[in-house]
Amino acid sequence: MLRSRTVASAALWLLAAGAPAALANPHSIVPSAADPGNPIDLQILLDYQYQLDSSSLMRERVGAVGTDPLGPIQKSKDLEFHQYRHVLTPRAELGVYHDTYLTLAMPIIIAQARELELASGVDRASSSPVDDGLLPLDGVDARDPSAPPPGSLLVRGHTRSGLDQIHLGIAGAPMSQRRDETKPTWKLGAEVRLAVGKIMRFDPMNPGGETGVSRGVHEGRVYTSIDRKFERFEGWFELSWQFPIAEKSGSLFTDPGFGSTNASLSQQAGVSFGVEAYALDDKDNQNTISLDLGGRVLAHFEGREYTEMWEVFAYAGDTRTAGNPLILDVDPIESGRQDLSHPGISNVENYLETAARVAVRAQLGPKVRFAAVVDLAWKTDHAISFADAGTDLPTCGDVSTTRCEDDVNDLVNPSTREVNPLHAPVIDLVGHRYFAEDAFSLAIGIEAQVLF
Repeated sequence: MLRSRTVASAALWLLAAGAPAALANPHSIVPSAADPGNPIDLQILLDYQYQLDSSSLMRERVGAVGTDPLGPIQKSKDLEFHQYRHVLTPRAELGVYHDTYLTLAMPIIIAQARELELASGVDRASSSPVDDGLLPLDGVDARDPSAPPPGSLLVRGHTRSGLDQIHLGIAGAPMSQRRDETKPTWKLGAEVRLAVGKIMRFDPMNPGGETGVSRGVHEGRVYTSIDRKFERFEGWFELSWQFPIAEKSGSLFTDPGFGSTNASLSQQAGVSFGVEAYALDDKDNQNTISLDLGGRVLAHFEGREYTEMWEVFAYAGDTRTAGNPLILDVDPIESGRQDLSHPGISNVENYLETAARVAVRAQLGPKVRFAAVVDLAWKTDHAISFADAGTDLPTCGDVSTTRCEDDVNDLVNPSTREVNPLHAPVIDLVGHRYFAEDAFSLAIGIEAQVLF
């Protein structure tokens, strides 16, 4: 009994423990305004990140020689994907009222380049993109279109740069540990992410002429976080949901209608969490050094994305080259094919992203903070050419409309409104799909913050 009371007393003491003045974790910082002796807060932040991405691209091989025709569809490794990216993000947070503030961020992509390399044991002639006519035998080099890419590279993309979106937001803290030491810091926020940059496209006739990085999609993001500091430890977690709102003119995320499904950019929902341990916590001068260990789980829902193969799909779907295997039919009802270039982006299967994050943080007085961050992320294996053939409409009753069919079946009838114009059988049909597997990402970054 005594032991139980001791444990309960210790737990209550931890929950009620007062927080020291120095709060260094970003989830604990709440710009404010109209406070006594502090009319307004302005926080300027600058983040730099270098990111490496890699994955193995697998291809379904239905009917491959030596496979059981009644067994599961076999997959074989075809290509290796590699990408690097440098991102510089200036941010600002401006207090507008008590624990309420506006946010602004502009992630500037300084340089981004990607390449597809033949997997071990695969030569150019046996590679499925070449075998299916998606690429020429020599491959494609956007940096030097007059020559094939060097070595075992099949595709080498051009270096891209620019701005995808501007992030505008508002956030507030219904609870703040700085104001009440018995409570955590609880923040609520919302952002609108406006697509402003040059659209990311691939032009097979001029591969080096398109260097934009914008997806051309306006997005919304809502989030909430809780942070609580004890003597030498600070725990935090955040929930978020990100979703498309509308497409900018010229965006590749255009819904052609008819039987298309999941034509918008994928939605994301996730949770991040962590604990920060303080090696130095000078309460008088507000100097700290800490180690922040965290994790992230992010769900990517079925939708369309720029995948590892998007430039290949755009190359093989260009209407200016007769006979390209991925040319689409924009109007399945009209007789003949009404040619539409494949945009390159494709439907992806639901997948999960998990990550581990390590940060070393330092605070120099109440106004200046620095951090060095390493982020490791993994994605579950998922299909990256996943467009449905269409949508089977319900059977019409007494009155026929454009949203029903006369036939009684569970099939997508050819040359009807049920057909999905974005479906390319060469890559989307079961047995021919591409998969991204063993996806891994390494990001190294530095952060600097100044509070005015």
